[in-house]
Amino acid sequence: MEIHELGAIGLADALRAGEAGPREAAEHFLDRIARLDGGLGAFVEVTADRALAQADALALAAAGGAPSGPLWGLPLADKDLTARAGVPTRYGSLAFRDAVPSASDPLAVALDDLGAVSLGKTNTPEFGLTGYTESRVAPPARNPWDAATGAGGSSGGAAVAVAAGLLPAAPASDGGGSIRIPAATVGVVGLKPSRGRLPVGSGMDGLAGLAVAGPIARSVADAAFLLDALVSAAPYPFATAAPGGGPFLDAARRPPRRLRIGATTVTPWDGWTDTALDVDARVAFDAAVRMLADHDVDDAGWHPQGYPELFTTLWRASAARVPVADDRLDADLEPLTAWLVREGRALRAERLLAALAAATAFERATIAAFASFDVVLTPALAQSPRPVGWFDADDPERNFAQQCTYAPHTSFVNVAGLPAIVLPLAPDATGRPVAVQLVGRPGGEAALLSLAAELESRRGPLPWPPAVRPGR
Repeated sequence: MEIHELGAIGLADALRAGEAGPREAAEHFLDRIARLDGGLGAFVEVTADRALAQADALALAAAGGAPSGPLWGLPLADKDLTARAGVPTRYGSLAFRDAVPSASDPLAVALDDLGAVSLGKTNTPEFGLTGYTESRVAPPARNPWDAATGAGGSSGGAAVAVAAGLLPAAPASDGGGSIRIPAATVGVVGLKPSRGRLPVGSGMDGLAGLAVAGPIARSVADAAFLLDALVSAAPYPFATAAPGGGPFLDAARRPPRRLRIGATTVTPWDGWTDTALDVDARVAFDAAVRMLADHDVDDAGWHPQGYPELFTTLWRASAARVPVADDRLDADLEPLTAWLVREGRALRAERLLAALAAATAFERATIAAFASFDVVLTPALAQSPRPVGWFDADDPERNFAQQCTYAPHTSFVNVAGLPAIVLPLAPDATGRPVAVQLVGRPGGEAALLSLAAELESRRGPLPWPPAVRPGR
């Protein structure tokens, strides 16, 4: 078995047992990136020399003693919204094409403290503002199941890197679906933790506590493993263990008790734009309901109100912080971003305050509506992966409606502060796995991981995408 086939847990175990060394692991993934990423666009910066020096330093420090840190020697990478000192950090924007920060963001510092080896920066759209990964600063992130289609966003590069075996797992961030949309698009696992679970992130974290850090992985157990590691670096005492005192990996390895599960295809965007499920999304959702027959599955009976106005206001407002002067917007930013920044900066205080109050009311109403369920099942996406260039780059209003048409089931989870996981499940006609989403109670990551692992076991193993099948 090759190193990239071990998964994050398998490779971490091999590193600790001395069956592989940090340099060997880094060199293996750097070689795959060099050979395979040209047509995929997962990385925007590869820091091979820094990575190998870091790997050698870890090995030297561990000589004669036990390796330290749960991610010791594990090759990972930073999403290009996370600043790392001395490494170009472009935020997906030409406005920062020459930017090299002098200090690292907390998430990068945490990964170093945990013993990970950074291989570089993964692709993201401009300032992470869209649910697809296309920008003027780098080639688009492409789906390894079909390179004519995009990878979703904004953590598109991280998801492609994991799906293609260019990384064993990846840290990412999610402010409206940015972990779950790309993970579902390319057929891997993406976990958005509860608000506050991981108080480490980037300098571009946005508004109203919507954005959180979280893992992308090829398996539920690997996602739980990376979540455990990130939680161990968090400074808040409440975040030091999963509910019940055990680590999240233990939860992923533990069969769930009989759960009450609410199932719904309702979205907060219904009536505002077309949210109809395509055939593949419906098949995957129905397959998940059948696979959950050992549990008590009922209609969630959820009927959200007033969501589009509050979220579109917050989306505009979140762009107001983009550090580009008003007189440089058209020169330095893409049309969509420039429009968002102008709209955000023009918002009156009372409208923003009303949207924040509406978001709090929506959070309370959603938690109350889901309170009788341990987990709520929804589709992950409403449509199959969109072709590269499908999202309108010039008409912002149409672009946003397209994003909501593609992924109407994700952003409400951020507003409500709930944990959610997407899991590839039923294959479509081409063999591409189509995902579903599980939404948990506040702090309910352990139940999500346990149930997702059960579904994963019933689904069985997935093949590698065609772009990176064994032998490539």
